[in-house]
Parts: sequence; structure tokens; C-alpha cells
Amino acid sequence: MNNETTSEEENNNQETMSEENMVELLKAVHHNGIVSLKKHFKEVQGQVLNLDAYGPVFVYHVKDDSDDVYSCGFFLRELVARFQSGNDPAIWMASFFFELMKIKGGKTLPEPATSEDEAKAIIDNVLVPKCIQEVREEFAPEEVHAGLGWNQEYGPIFEAGFPAIKEGNNVCAFPLHLLFTHLQLNRDPSELLLQGLYKIRKEHGMD
Repeated sequence: MNNETTSEEENNNQETMSEENMVELLKAVHHNGIVSLKKHFKEVQGQVLNLDAYGPVFVYHVKDDSDDVYSCGFFLRELVARFQSGNDPAIWMASFFFELMKIKGGKTLPEPATSEDEAKAIIDNVLVPKCIQEVREEFAPEEVHAGLGWNQEYGPIFEAGFPAIKEGNNVCAFPLHLLFTHLQLNRDPSELLLQGLYKIRKEHGMD
């Protein structure tokens, strides 16, 4: 299978800017995120974290009518792209919280894994089965390849593709660490895979 690997390592992709400009950018993005979410929720709080591999991450906490707290994280790159697109990002940001709120009782960010063994257990028992299930259900009854692989540059990856496509790119792949990070931010990691698979289908005129 042909292999297309995607990474969102922010540190390598961001243009070099002064520390002062970066601070101003983070303040602006954080503020715009709060303003956007307050269009849909009364109580919104936010914080900025820094992940070694992906740079600044914005975590927002909102309360529903029952005062239950739901949390979700966003990468700097994707928020900047949304705010600069001209399209109102409020609906897009709020959609993640509406999805989380389908399960009552609140959902804060999961506790970070405290060891490699704990992280591996989460990947093996939660992340990988979830991604395989979501991908296969989305395209059933069509045959879909989904599982772990290895990339020389990125290390362990999760890849998914269509065996029926014999020519050209038929696989999308993401670093396992990126999918794990999405899971830790209360984001559905399978969404990245589904977006990649729909892009492949479009390229081959399958939709």
C-alpha cells in the first residue's frame, strides 16, 4: 500500500517570531477562543499549555445548564487558521463541546499517563480499538484496512486505507503520538483518519 504520513509538529512548522510577538499571539488566540465559546455557553474558562511536540495548546472549560464541566483542547495552528479563515469559528469550536455533552455528568481532561506502560495500555486498550471500530463502521460494508504501522521518520503510526484502490495513494497515516494527544485533549482521534480517508475517496472519484 502507498503510504502518506501526516504530522502536526507545531514547533517545526511555525514561523520564527520573537518571544514578545508569540506572547501577544497566544493572548489574542486565547481571548478569541473565550469570546467564540461565550456565544454558545455562559461560563467559559481557558488555559494555555505547552506540549513539547506540538507547541501551545488551548484548553477551554465550559459548564452546561447542570453546572457540569466539559473540557476540550485545541492546537494553536488550527485555531489561528480558523480565526483567519473569515468563517465564524464559534460553531466549529462549540461543536466539540456539544458532542461531549451528549454524555451527562461532565467530562474534564483525562489524567495524563504517568508512565510509558500506562500510555501504552491506553493506546492498546482504548485508542487503537476505537479508531479501528470508527473507521470500519463509517465505510461499512466496504473493506477498509486499519491498524498499526511503522514510519522511518515518525515511528509508530496508525494507518487506514482502501484495499480496493490499486493505483495511487490508498492509505492515510498519522503518528500514534498525535492521535494519543487528541485523545488526551478530549478530541476524537478517529476524526483525523476519517478526514484523510474521505480525501482519498475524493481524489479517486469515489464520492
